[in-house]
Amino acid sequence: MSAPKYTRILLKLSGEALMGEQGSGIDPQTIKRLAHEINDLCQIGVQVGLVIGGGNIIRGSEKASEGLDRVTGDYMGMLATVLNALAMQDALEKLGQPVRVMSALKINQVCEDYIRRRAVRHLEKGRVVIFAAGTGNPFFTTDSAASLRAIEINAELLIKATKVEGVYSADPLKDSNARFYSRLTYDEALDQRLNVMDATALVLCRDHNMPLRVMNVFDPGAVMRVVLGEDIGSLIETGR
Repeated sequence: MSAPKYTRILLKLSGEALMGEQGSGIDPQTIKRLAHEINDLCQIGVQVGLVIGGGNIIRGSEKASEGLDRVTGDYMGMLATVLNALAMQDALEKLGQPVRVMSALKINQVCEDYIRRRAVRHLEKGRVVIFAAGTGNPFFTTDSAASLRAIEINAELLIKATKVEGVYSADPLKDSNARFYSRLTYDEALDQRLNVMDATALVLCRDHNMPLRVMNVFDPGAVMRVVLGEDIGSLIETGR
């Protein structure tokens, strides 16, 4: 196998990626497959940070629109990401891969507090680090948390794994005429209001020159191919 192009990455998975064909929750076969793919990256020496959303369990913003206090809903969403992180930790450990879950909220009985230097040390020792509970603050998405953590740990690439092939001008599942972008800048994504990440996440990446690769999580082996340097999905960078 070729040497990896990137030695440290941050992989952002949506909570929905864990559902598989289910309507909610965690599909055992799906999380097992994803764990195998992450473990394969570690086996070739790639240091992997991971952020998982909580949308398969609850979305705070949606509950707020139904009448729940927004701050309360966001904290509930943060706790949902901890549940997903613990499930992924278990799946990876069953493969023999060391893992640490680090939470932006203090939940010392089930995971570590997030401390940047300790997280980097875990990565250097070959442990997967799963960053849970978002940024620890309401009104910030897990996309923003992924951008922030990628910058903090000096990742070489942020990968957002979604349910489509990359960035489109519209939802390709709803609009057959949607245009696919293989390359674009952060300013283009912001100006055109493309549904890549929220604006806070995009600005963070732009201002810190963090390249972002958007790809299909349901394409088996795609993450490995990206790490080996294959041009898959859409690449967003600060400038051309």
